[in-house]
Amino acid sequence: MSAPGYTVLAADVEAVIVEKNSDFLTFLHPVSCRADALTLIDSYRQKYPDANHVCWAYVIGNTRQPVTQAFSDAGEPSGTAGKPMLHVLTEREVGNALAVVVRYFGGIKLGAGGLVRAYSSAVSTAVNSATLVSVTPRIDVEVIVDFAREAKIRHIAAQHDGEIVSVSYTAKVTILLRLPHADLEQFTQQVTNETVGTALINLQL
Repeated sequence: MSAPGYTVLAADVEAVIVEKNSDFLTFLHPVSCRADALTLIDSYRQKYPDANHVCWAYVIGNTRQPVTQAFSDAGEPSGTAGKPMLHVLTEREVGNALAVVVRYFGGIKLGAGGLVRAYSSAVSTAVNSATLVSVTPRIDVEVIVDFAREAKIRHIAAQHDGEIVSVSYTAKVTILLRLPHADLEQFTQQVTNETVGTALINLQL
């Protein structure tokens, strides 16, 4: 089964909405790991120390099968901020993204439903201006063959948009390739056929 392609956030985005006098400042950032997200979240807490709330949500990887995700209501009633923010990122398929919403209370309470709508709208507004890029998951494959078959393996790899990471020569040739995940099964079958089953194929997981 091939891993599906997915979309990720390409660049930073800022947006502002106002709901019943409360200002919601939204910031989207591309992130590739939890540590990067937490560092940015901390920077917003320091940048806006007078804000009533600094809520956040992030999702790493494919939003349909995330590597990791988390959110925080940051003092808002449970379930009214971080979770709706994460829901927008997931539904709009904004992977590798951190959303931070800084709220300045305007004196009028929004209620639980109003907060959910406001935080959802804040992130949606930012996503409307976001640039997303498609990611094709790739996998590393090691192929060990006789010297005479090296050129053939290189040719098959090229047919599948494979990137040769390294080649080492001992008693045989060891070629480390990076292939689109979706092409793995067909690539393996071709190599097996062309080498009459003599190639050793190892996935680098």
